[in-house]
Amino acid sequence: MHKTLMSFLLLFALASVCLAKDKQPITDDSIYDQVRMRLANDQVVKGGALQVDVKQGVVTLSGAVDLAEQRDKAPKVVMKVKGVKQVINNITLRSQAPAR
Repeated sequence: MHKTLMSFLLLFALASVCLAKDKQPITDDSIYDQVRMRLANDQVVKGGALQVDVKQGVVTLSGAVDLAEQRDKAPKVVMKVKGVKQVINNITLRSQAPAR
């Protein structure tokens, strides 16, 4: 009985490792969705109007915000998203935004 139990536990451990390796890689589209959701839901950033671009896990943020605190917090919020490798912060302050 002891050998049967050990065999079962070994088989379970091997199956767990195999299943963990079969997880789908995180795509830029899924990163984009998570970034948009987190920025929009953040109480400081309120990032619904920010533009987000994702290429190979590198997130570029652009757009204009009212407060420096919003500009500075946005990359911190984004870095918490699984799969994000780097954040390029091109967010400007509205008072510094180029005239159109």
